[in-house]
Amino acid sequence: MGNAGRMNLFLTGVIAGVLGTLMMDSVNNLFARAEILSKIDIGMIGRMSSGWIHGNFHYRHPSEIKQIKNEKLYGYIAHYVIGVGFALIYVFSFDYLIGGPISPIWALAYGIATTAGSLFLIYPFMGLGMLGLRSPEGIKSPLSSLVNHTFYGVGLAIGIALI
Repeated sequence: MGNAGRMNLFLTGVIAGVLGTLMMDSVNNLFARAEILSKIDIGMIGRMSSGWIHGNFHYRHPSEIKQIKNEKLYGYIAHYVIGVGFALIYVFSFDYLIGGPISPIWALAYGIATTAGSLFLIYPFMGLGMLGLRSPEGIKSPLSSLVNHTFYGVGLAIGIALI
């Protein structure tokens, strides 16, 4: 594949990642207002990403994660960088492993699969236990994560289908 092909894959990944993350955030905002889902805590994402930059990856309880100045700004930046990063991994992996046009259907499945990152890494590293079950919201946290990432996959699929 030439440079133009790689650039097209890169742009596809960036656009799909932004759309996927935007879809996740929009649906989460609507469902959280109706108290159906747990609200994505963008400030917590900012605090965690700051902790990661400083080499702090694991906490016994979320209260150990220190508040920082501009945490929401850092949270949005980290959230969208992660969303785009996951999309780029999908787009380039699909091209490398399967080839041909990138599948929007598999993008939806991939989006759902990214739930594993929050359930088995983020929640435990925050001190909320495996699947986030030690969250004050209990089972609502992992179910919210599944719904959020499903809509991330929908946004990925739409972005890929449009490009």
